[in-house]
Amino acid sequence: MVDEIQKRLLEEVAGLHEMPEGAYNIRANGEMADRNTTANIDIVSKDDGTGIDVRIKSGTQNESVHIPVVLSVSGLKEVVYNDFYIGEDCDVTIVAGCGIDNCGVQDAEHDGLHRFFVGKNSKIKYVEKHYGSGDGKGKRIMNPGTEVHMEEGSSMEMEMVQIKGVDSTVRKTTADLASGSKLLVRERLMTHGEQSAVSIYEVELNGEGATTDVVSRSVAKDASYQKFDAKIVGNTLCNGHAECDAIIMGDAKILAVPQLEANHVDAALIHEAAIGKIAGEQITKLMTLGLTEEEAEEQIINGFLK
Repeated sequence: MVDEIQKRLLEEVAGLHEMPEGAYNIRANGEMADRNTTANIDIVSKDDGTGIDVRIKSGTQNESVHIPVVLSVSGLKEVVYNDFYIGEDCDVTIVAGCGIDNCGVQDAEHDGLHRFFVGKNSKIKYVEKHYGSGDGKGKRIMNPGTEVHMEEGSSMEMEMVQIKGVDSTVRKTTADLASGSKLLVRERLMTHGEQSAVSIYEVELNGEGATTDVVSRSVAKDASYQKFDAKIVGNTLCNGHAECDAIIMGDAKILAVPQLEANHVDAALIHEAAIGKIAGEQITKLMTLGLTEEEAEEQIINGFLK
């Protein structure tokens, strides 16, 4: 069972007001809190206790899997390994995410690796949200890793969100795409105070006609630091695009590192990066409508990160 703090965290990271329909595995303070499987989606704990295996049968359509993690104990540090085996011709939504509430003086940390094996012609939507809260001096630390292996004709849309309360994070995502497969990544990120966030994406386009589109939108406030490191490797006839669009405020620092590697004459690869402050005329325009300067900035940021 989960307590009230954990329920609030689940709502933030997974949109859960109650237990979801379909398959789910809820992890709270290092232990399984609840689990449900379906006829098409099985969830099994690994023998060594380090995580779970999620197996989705071929042909599974319009089903979902929720696998959120919540921590509400100061000083708890854990590493979790979850594997997803997705059959052919599936259409499934997977909702992950981690919420940490730290009211103590010790750091709380959740690290993990999610590996996806996406079968032929399957379509996956993956949502991963990170959230931190609590008034303790201990840090809220998350270091998620994601590996994606995509077979022919498959597609995956990844929504990676971190908007509030995470003191330190290094997110690394790697992917290899077979012929005709498509990977779409949409990252939304905001840091403030002295927070640090590093996002690393490495995508290999190995099959003919493979495509990827990796787009990050971020806001860095106060004295926070962000790094966006995106590498696309084109090994055949393929299309790859990476984009970083960031707003910088206060004494923040942002580093964008584009890497494109073309190993074939028909590899078409593009990288775009833009970092800048909020335009003064945007704030002025909203202030003429009755908003304060602070409210105008908030409106602009909210619209930018949608």
